[in-house]
Amino acid sequence: MGHFRGTLRGNRGGASRLGTKGSGLDVTAASWEGAVSVSLWHNGETGVDMAEVRLALHCGAGARKLLYHGPVSGKEEVAP
Repeated sequence: MGHFRGTLRGNRGGASRLGTKGSGLDVTAASWEGAVSVSLWHNGETGVDMAEVRLALHCGAGARKLLYHGPVSGKEEVAP
């Protein structure tokens, strides 16, 4: 059963994909000017769903830059 869900819409309509707590979900959307990558995963130690959002290179264009790394909820993580 899916824990994460990714959706997209393009010229050929919409699609979605699921990721489990074990597999996570990795998505990259790109243009000729660069790309954006999103990774979702479940931290089994804390029980928190985590996210990382980055600017990435695509076909030699764009930049590498971390935009966000933290809980999917946006809340500050509290150590147990």
